[in-house]
Amino acid sequence: MDRLERLINLVAALLDAERPLTSDELHQRLPGYAEDRNAFRRAFERDKDVLREMGVPLVLEPVDPSQPGAEGYRIPKDEYYLQDPGLDPDELAALHLAASAVQLEGAGGVEALWKLGGWVSEEGPPPAMAALPGAAHLGPAFAAISRRQPVTFTYRGEERRVDPWRLAFRSGHWYLLGRDHGRDDERNFRLDRLDSDVVVDDNAAPFDPPEATSAPTVPWQMGDEQPVSARLLVDADHAGYAIGQVGNDAVEARRDDGSVVLAVTVTNRSAFRSFVLGFLDHAEVLDPPELREDVISWLEQLCGA
Repeated sequence: MDRLERLINLVAALLDAERPLTSDELHQRLPGYAEDRNAFRRAFERDKDVLREMGVPLVLEPVDPSQPGAEGYRIPKDEYYLQDPGLDPDELAALHLAASAVQLEGAGGVEALWKLGGWVSEEGPPPAMAALPGAAHLGPAFAAISRRQPVTFTYRGEERRVDPWRLAFRSGHWYLLGRDHGRDDERNFRLDRLDSDVVVDDNAAPFDPPEATSAPTVPWQMGDEQPVSARLLVDADHAGYAIGQVGNDAVEARRDDGSVVLAVTVTNRSAFRSFVLGFLDHAEVLDPPELREDVISWLEQLCGA
């Protein structure tokens, strides 16, 4: 039996169990493990690590209150199964476009659509328009945010306990935003500067996230390229939507015909091109000349010109 089949059997057993199963019970019930106790223990520890790295919520709990010290494993169904969000076909299509347009290193966004019922063409997704690097601590941090449970890690030589609110990508790096318990205040932590693993407190009660946090970074600033001050002309019919995306502070001029000139800082040209393309022929990059030429060349390549 190969390892994949063994992992599938392990997940199925832990999902169907009416109570937590001890390692001895799993050894007896599951095929694929060596009969030798020590060999089983080594393989079982590796399998647990693999499942947790995949995001499977494997928990260790008391087997029976009448048996102090006896602990077993289970996978809570409410944490494992994805609830149907009831997305319409056009909403699934929008998710498909977003997953295809942005590629996250080490993650398969398009494949995740299968769990939502999204259709992916046999040819696969188109080439990503913007690519974001991954980070070693993204998985545990995202899991903690989803479950609203505190995390602990060492940062700048000090152990921190944090209620994680959200993740953000700025200037080529991932950041975790949350409430630092020790300082009782909002803090940002750059993930690649953590001195330890992110440990989720599975026993803590879920915290209540704040009603509002600082605004997330816009896509065209989610990169580490040399900053460019761009000026974008948007037609009157699309001006309201464009202002809603960039904010009123970005409005440089309002013309008599209702069109607007927007001034934005760009550190991710791929994402900016995608933003401009969304307006089709209702937007025009005015400045700087090199950015305008970059967008024109990109469009010509898409059209095969």
